[in-house]
Amino acid sequence: MLEDNYTDVIAKAMRGQGLSPTIVARRARLLDQELQAFQQGEFSEDVARRVALVLQLKPDALANLPQYAPMPINLTGVNRLALPFGDGQVNAWLIRTDDAVILFDTGESPISCAASLDSIGSPKPAHLFITHAHGDHIGGIPSIVARGSALHGCHIENALQMNPGDAVSCGSLTIRACELSGHANPALGYQIDGLSQAVLVTGDALFAGSIGGCSSPENYRKALRNLDRVLVCLPDAAVLLPGHGPATTLGEERANNPFI
Repeated sequence: MLEDNYTDVIAKAMRGQGLSPTIVARRARLLDQELQAFQQGEFSEDVARRVALVLQLKPDALANLPQYAPMPINLTGVNRLALPFGDGQVNAWLIRTDDAVILFDTGESPISCAASLDSIGSPKPAHLFITHAHGDHIGGIPSIVARGSALHGCHIENALQMNPGDAVSCGSLTIRACELSGHANPALGYQIDGLSQAVLVTGDALFAGSIGGCSSPENYRKALRNLDRVLVCLPDAAVLLPGHGPATTLGEERANNPFI
């Protein structure tokens, strides 16, 4: 199940561009009540395409978003830990190879991530990488670090500080930080080299079918600019591991994500 539906996508794009519903309706040649109904869940492919053009989203992707579901990812060594967060879930990602055990993010709860690792019989991660400092991604840090994991991140308390371009070797894997600020500032993505496919941990910068919400038009532009710079260098087969929702591939997002 996607983290965001089409109403979330529209809300994020409107906020990111500083546009009111009245302005969007007028530019899309819609009645105010038509746009309001659309925003409240009365989906219309025609309205979706009109609104997408106003919001500089991909019309086909927005029109097809209610039917979009990325193909399941079965990549050896990649494990999703879907941890509780309010009424939903937040992801931590565990990567296990013959010579490396590493973790990305920890969820909101002080104990849920550690308990999830125990439930699948995981060895302790040698390294813990944090994408950004929002509470739903850092709450479990103390319980993981207490097991001896080295903590990495940008502006994360007590972490080994990483900046875009920095890399850490973990057995046969290399973890390289990249700039994905916008939803959060700062925020890092992590490209994993050494698996059978290219992998990018995106945090909340990118979800299947959407992106993380941004607090201002400036941050929205920054988020899209950073995503473009990072994703342009990756192949369609690259696996994307988001902070919420299912894993996906860059090829599927290029075809189905209204923002990409």
